[in-house]
Amino acid sequence: MSFIEFKDVRKVYRMGEVEVAAVDGMSFEIERGEFVVIVGPSGAGKTTVLNMLGGIDSCTSGTIMLDGNEVSACSTRELTQYRRHDIGFVFQFYNLVQNLTARENVELATQICDDPLDAAEVLERVGLGHRLDNFPAQLSGGEQQRVAIARALAKNPKLLLCDEPTGALDYNTGKAVLGLLQDTCWEMGKTMALVTHNQAFCALADRVIHVREGKASAIERNDSPMSAAGIEW
Repeated sequence: MSFIEFKDVRKVYRMGEVEVAAVDGMSFEIERGEFVVIVGPSGAGKTTVLNMLGGIDSCTSGTIMLDGNEVSACSTRELTQYRRHDIGFVFQFYNLVQNLTARENVELATQICDDPLDAAEVLERVGLGHRLDNFPAQLSGGEQQRVAIARALAKNPKLLLCDEPTGALDYNTGKAVLGLLQDTCWEMGKTMALVTHNQAFCALADRVIHVREGKASAIERNDSPMSAAGIEW
């Protein structure tokens, strides 16, 4: 059994008498420790896939498994525990608490999970050991995103989910953040899924899932992922 299994998953939104299938019979597998890029145009269903993997949203039908746990069969209460303990989220916008320092923002996440990592050590890992006591307003956009990554990693999650994590960053800062995510996946052995519309990011991944019109239109394995420093877009 693969670490993650997405089997014939559908997500249908109902608006009055109209039904819209955001995800329409999608299937794929992800192995433990892989850096996966989920790529496709706007409206293809990428973020819906990420939300279902993360327990933010539930599927209409199909099966979602993570590490032997059937996420798609979880109750609302069980999904809350799943999000707390098993999932780390990194979004396009940093969602930091403005009146807390970098260290306090990370510590906030560690208070809700079972086996957290030390906040200061994780901030050191992402290159912010000298910024522990700075508030978000005192940090650049790239530094704030690094705090958000540290916050997700400090939970010691089974799966790290990243939704357009470079979308609010300039080119050079975006490349640095991608490099950080890639190195973290390799060095810490984390399983990571990154959603993007940018085809250039595919070169970084162990596995690429192309999404179009709610389906996995193609799945590719990459035996020689490129370093983030080498990609251009």
